[in-house]
Amino acid sequence: IEWLEFDILQEFPEVKHAGFLKGYNFDAKEEKNQKKILEILHVKQGVKLWQCHKSDIIEAKNEGEEWVLKNDFDGVVTKERGLGLLVRHADCQAALLYDPIQKVIGNIHCGWRGSVLNIYREALLFMGSHYGSLSKNIRVCISPSLGPEAAEFIHFQQEFPESFWKYQVKPSYFDFWEISKNQLMEEGVLERNIEIAKICTYSNQKDCFSYRRDKLTGHHGTCIALSN
Repeated sequence: IEWLEFDILQEFPEVKHAGFLKGYNFDAKEEKNQKKILEILHVKQGVKLWQCHKSDIIEAKNEGEEWVLKNDFDGVVTKERGLGLLVRHADCQAALLYDPIQKVIGNIHCGWRGSVLNIYREALLFMGSHYGSLSKNIRVCISPSLGPEAAEFIHFQQEFPESFWKYQVKPSYFDFWEISKNQLMEEGVLERNIEIAKICTYSNQKDCFSYRRDKLTGHHGTCIALSN
């Protein structure tokens, strides 16, 4: 079992996190691999999302079950300790958020539709309104995802706002890593508090699932928890 961890979260021993690589597939209803997450992160309960490529955020509570599935949300945040937050993804971004002042964690699923809806802004506003989090204090870590050399969108003029068009690295190919970074910074997140894996899921066939490359594919699981 192999997973990635982010450098900027290492200074916070209370934050347990992992972005699992291709050797471990996370289906929404498959419980075996999800159970293993809890063991690795040393927590007993978790919340997972049935994602829908929108921008709705939910607050997670410990409901006493090993895993609770929340339908039709693409972001989840909590202050509760011992509760894992799981996002599944293949090409889309999973973003881990941590406010070390208010002790709040979040996990966000963001594909291109989420970028258009600016789900990162919604997540930061949610953390601010529910917990008093300030964007300048929040760390954001973005998982392996579709890189600019593989992110072709031939109908971008219909799908993307014109403000996205400047992020083309060549005709019809877009840098969503840079889009996400700039959306976060526009909401007050400091550049030094943003870490992007910059591993392209399409190009890295050995380690990564990719819907765009394979169509029928598995899913990465990326999870974060506050230890007890």
